[in-house]
Amino acid sequence: MLGLIGKGLVIGVLVSAPFGPVGVLCVQRTLGKGRWFGFFTGIGAMFSDMLYAAITCLGMGFMVNFIETNQAALQLTGSIVLGLFGLYTCRNNPVKGLEKQREKKISYTYDCVTGFLLTFSNVLIVLLYIGLFARFGFVVAEHSMWMLISGVVCIGLGAIIWWFGVTYFISKMRKWFNIRHIWVLNRIVGTVILMLAIMGVISVVVFYL
Repeated sequence: MLGLIGKGLVIGVLVSAPFGPVGVLCVQRTLGKGRWFGFFTGIGAMFSDMLYAAITCLGMGFMVNFIETNQAALQLTGSIVLGLFGLYTCRNNPVKGLEKQREKKISYTYDCVTGFLLTFSNVLIVLLYIGLFARFGFVVAEHSMWMLISGVVCIGLGAIIWWFGVTYFISKMRKWFNIRHIWVLNRIVGTVILMLAIMGVISVVVFYL
């Protein structure tokens, strides 16, 4: 159970860390309106992440026997998917071509809802979850439904930890922080994800081959 909690926290951080449109919006609101407006944008994204995590768990739960039988192949495939995502994150500049948004509404609820909708529109996040779940062995036969629910909640907690830390850092560094330098953070995050993917491939080679 403790292992699943730890995996959930790590997955929650890894899913939230790459700066896509919602990350940029979170930074914009933190700089323009204040830390908590950016944080509630991240909370909205967290709810979407938990929903997609639950959907992915449900889908993989129906194939648990297949997953157990083909654990090595799936872990290898998941690591490759993570590697490709890491490379994409390193190369991607989410601020490129971004137009400044003039937001007149000032409401935590508005920021939360827009953060949710923006994240929910990215259905490809399911592929990232599949890769992460396969890489970390998140969905296995011995995990009961309540354990998986607890794991999904921990994914949400991991996301909250990430957005709390990001908005705190940006609010403290706002005098020196330039939103056009987000790509530097993306490269760091992408490198971490790529290293996890490489470690996954190595573990498959060492333990299964």
